[in-house]
Amino acid sequence: MPILQPIRERLLLGPGPSNAPASVLEAMSRPLLGHLDPEFLALVDRVKDGLRILFATANPMTLPLSATGSAGMEAALVNLLEPGDRIVVGVHGVFGGRMAEVARRAGAEVTTVDAKWGTALDPQAMADAIRRASPRVVAFVHAETSTGVCQPVDAIAQRAREAGALVVLDCVTSLAGRPVELDAWGIDAAYSGTQKCLSCSPGLSPVSFSERALERVKSRTHPVQSWYLDLSLLASYFAGAKRVYHHTAPISAIYGLAAGLDRVLAEGLPARFARHADAGRRLVVGLEPLGFEPLVAEADRLPMLTSVRLPARVRELGEATVRARLLDEFDIEVGGGLGPLAGEIWRIGLMGENARPEVVDRLLEALRKLLA
Repeated sequence: MPILQPIRERLLLGPGPSNAPASVLEAMSRPLLGHLDPEFLALVDRVKDGLRILFATANPMTLPLSATGSAGMEAALVNLLEPGDRIVVGVHGVFGGRMAEVARRAGAEVTTVDAKWGTALDPQAMADAIRRASPRVVAFVHAETSTGVCQPVDAIAQRAREAGALVVLDCVTSLAGRPVELDAWGIDAAYSGTQKCLSCSPGLSPVSFSERALERVKSRTHPVQSWYLDLSLLASYFAGAKRVYHHTAPISAIYGLAAGLDRVLAEGLPARFARHADAGRRLVVGLEPLGFEPLVAEADRLPMLTSVRLPARVRELGEATVRARLLDEFDIEVGGGLGPLAGEIWRIGLMGENARPEVVDRLLEALRKLLA
């Protein structure tokens, strides 16, 4: 029996991955090149240019890290932190908590500012913690995938910069789905993933580092704890005048990212942002008659990841049972809650290719049949 069996096509409406368009899948099937082939390196440079547009930055050190978004998080933190450094981390969901854990493992002194899951961080609470801790780094999540909260960035980033801290921002779920403006916001390190609003395969993490961040890396007194994620080594491959071998880049995944970027830029970022916003509103309106209620207030709600409290009918049938039936009978995946929200909410993703009215309508029709 062959190892690879036929795979059913699913509509991926969980917290990621999202469905990839045919152009991305076709690009990933193209012939392989060597990771030091001039043609491939030229493609990498074009991909970097495209990522700068999405991040709204002029940072030369903007690249597709050969790992998932969690490694992007780790790269941002371990390069900027040394043992004993102080960091303030905003925590309003799973991924803020994960940032704090990565920082602890890097030997940093971590101060967390917590907010109730489903709400945004309080900028004043963050400012107070920054004033007390005098941190080297301030880190928080722009789009918290575990709750569907979109965090306003400007005020917190401004307070951090005024205190002389470097600012790290998690853009995993927001990039290519709503505005991300690193230079305007004063962000020093940001990371994302390719499998969400970019609608590419998992396995790459777009990252961007400011000149201030790179100066911090150069001035370190201890080596970066991760050899693989050390920016000073990655730069020799991704940004050096003479490209030096560091690792074997995932060639096919970068082909797919290039095709995904072409699709995003052809649509135009304003149109793409509007499409995500329209789909998110359509979903919330359509779920209301079925008894689902948004977890997050409208002002703080992500359009590409909607978290909803479950109606009595879903609880009666069993939320995991309903999700399993949705997958088995209708080939539609949605995500359950994490942490304190496990069993309390669903997380429904409308990312990239899936942020379309016909996709929302397909999900709503399936739910009507299941809950009848």
